[in-house]
Amino acid sequence: MSQQVTPIFRMFDEQKAKEYYLDFLGFQLDWEHRFEENFPLYMQISRDQLILHLSEHYGDCSPGSAIRISIPDLDVFHEALLAKQYKYSRPGIENTPWEIREMNLTDPFGNRLVFYEERMSES
Repeated sequence: MSQQVTPIFRMFDEQKAKEYYLDFLGFQLDWEHRFEENFPLYMQISRDQLILHLSEHYGDCSPGSAIRISIPDLDVFHEALLAKQYKYSRPGIENTPWEIREMNLTDPFGNRLVFYEERMSES
């Protein structure tokens, strides 16, 4: 049985999606598809081993979805995001009572990405 899962997030604006996911979060664009010109966009983006699909198609998925993403060095990723001075998001890191470090981000379409580390650092 396959172990790869590819989440699909709803998006409503191609340029905002690319600004957020490619420019801010550092994903790369793998491919795009439209059935015809002026039709909704469906695209795949990736960062390291994480693959996401973003869709403008009505009915593909619900806006406001959430995913959790394990990341080996949350502090490095966090600092890289803050250094970009993205005017719509300045995420923080939370040390949870269940000893997980989390950074919560919400994309321009209401979808939530929770990047987390399994163990809290000693800092």
